[in-house]
Amino acid sequence: MTRKLRVRQAQTVLPFGVGAVLDVQGESFVAAGIGNWPQNKTSVTSERLAERLGVTGFFAAPHTLNDRYDDHDRPGVPYVRFPGWLFCGACRTMVRFLREQEKPGEPPVCASCAAAPRLTPMRFVRICPDGHLDDIDWWYWSHSRLTPEQRAACSEEKRAWQARRLSFRVADRASGLEALSVHCGAIGEAGRTCGAERDLLDVLGPQSGRCSGRNPWQRWDQRATCGQQVHNVQRTAGNVYYPVVYSALDIPQTTEAPRAERDAAEAVQTHPYWTNLLGALGTPRAESFRGFIQEDTQATDSLIDRLVGEATGTSTASPAAGPSAPKIDLSRDELYAFDAEHLPEATPEFAVRRGGLGLDGETEEPWASLDAHIGGVVLVDRLREVRALTGFRRQSVGGTLVPADTSARLRWLPATEVYGEGIVLTLDEQRLTAWENDPHVQTHVHGVRADLDASFRDEQLAETVGAELSPRFLLLHTLAHLLIRQLAFDSGYTTASLRERVYGRPEYDQSGLLIYTAAGDAEGTLGGLVRQGEAPHFSETLIRMLEAAAWCSADPLCAEHTGQGFGNLNRAACHACTLLPETSCQTGNTLLDRALIVGSARVPGYFADVLDASREYAAATALGGRP
Repeated sequence: MTRKLRVRQAQTVLPFGVGAVLDVQGESFVAAGIGNWPQNKTSVTSERLAERLGVTGFFAAPHTLNDRYDDHDRPGVPYVRFPGWLFCGACRTMVRFLREQEKPGEPPVCASCAAAPRLTPMRFVRICPDGHLDDIDWWYWSHSRLTPEQRAACSEEKRAWQARRLSFRVADRASGLEALSVHCGAIGEAGRTCGAERDLLDVLGPQSGRCSGRNPWQRWDQRATCGQQVHNVQRTAGNVYYPVVYSALDIPQTTEAPRAERDAAEAVQTHPYWTNLLGALGTPRAESFRGFIQEDTQATDSLIDRLVGEATGTSTASPAAGPSAPKIDLSRDELYAFDAEHLPEATPEFAVRRGGLGLDGETEEPWASLDAHIGGVVLVDRLREVRALTGFRRQSVGGTLVPADTSARLRWLPATEVYGEGIVLTLDEQRLTAWENDPHVQTHVHGVRADLDASFRDEQLAETVGAELSPRFLLLHTLAHLLIRQLAFDSGYTTASLRERVYGRPEYDQSGLLIYTAAGDAEGTLGGLVRQGEAPHFSETLIRMLEAAAWCSADPLCAEHTGQGFGNLNRAACHACTLLPETSCQTGNTLLDRALIVGSARVPGYFADVLDASREYAAATALGGRP
């Protein structure tokens, strides 16, 4: 029996990156650290992402050849069989399968049965908060109800790590985990069977015993001293693997200042007290003029210092580089590239053009109201995204980060590049600011912010949402989810093939979002998404999105919820109306509330008047009042 087990190149970063458990064709493996990667890996370039993560570069896994030209001896990314404990579904014998027993192209089979059926991996493993993963000591589990003297009487006690007389039994008169048990059939010196047995009713959860301090691909001498309590879980449980992935778009460098910075600089330089400030430099009055300017324009100290330096011809000191220097913000430069007054020249990796709703001069509702709420549309015909895996955690997202290079010798990270297309949508800044300053909106978002601060995900999401969760981020994030769900119907892509990037940090005057293709194959560049973003398709898509968001099959329960989802970080958002596949969302399907879009009794919606106008238009059309 021969078989071919393959993992796509993009999957070596997510979802089957370093430390992940892979189930394929009835077998189970775990991805080894990048210290074991072959030399024929592919270089991936992303200067901005490398600077953000403090590494020298990135490499992708070797390409997998097709069936016709496959080479079995071609080295690839290593995956180690895990768990090591297997059992036969026919005779129920348990086997500790060792690495030296592996045969290329051959799955492990039972040597005790004449038919040699394929062995099945045990479904339970143990993990710890420090990121270690290991087999459960099944010999000890079967003897754990015995006294130390009785355990010592078992002939397999000294070779418990490869106990050859264990069997995984299933009871006929029980159900659930209580029906499963591990039995020891070791024969003692007097010819008596050990007979130790324990069911699996209490197998899940925290357990006694020491953590091995290692992962399956590490040698025994590479183990670390770990004092954490081990937890037994199913090997496919969600808390076995929490990857930490960063991504960046490949955008061209530009010398043009961001539009928000240009507007802020113009507001400062045209202020009535600007000339007074320049004339009073070095005197106590300068601070007063400076305070008046900042109060009226909300300009930062760094901006005023730079403008003063340019006006007086004095140079300002650049921030010191090094560990203490602030990390670059990946999303800030990306939105600047989409929001520039003069869009960058097209390259093989980046091609954008300005679009629109096609509603200029429209006076009929709901199109006029919709146009007033939208700031702009940019169509991205071509983009390149690089995704890098820095490490992983186990048991909880707040656990210890295990680096992708467990040997701690390498300065590169595993990554993959994806080409695709997208739509950038920005909201009207003036209308958005007025909406988020509404007291009802502020009170509503304050409750979500309190739940976020109380959860252990606040630090994890800080880079995405900013220093403080803002109403505009919740609005834009929910809008991105609703738009992806609607585009899945209109553009032909599946929801899992689309991803979001939310640009909703008020400190950078961000008010936009990007919906782009996430597939690592030809599906990412079919052109259907950009086509749907052109006029008049996109305006119709937005109206249909709002009409669909106004009602959920779980209403009124969903619409009136005061806290649902992970950590109560969602409000009016559930699987029936808003949630997406986990790989499509930046925040793991949290910080969502469609009430901010369509409105509710507690909070006004940003698009509530558009939705009302759409309903009135539909009612008038149904009654024959409109053509």
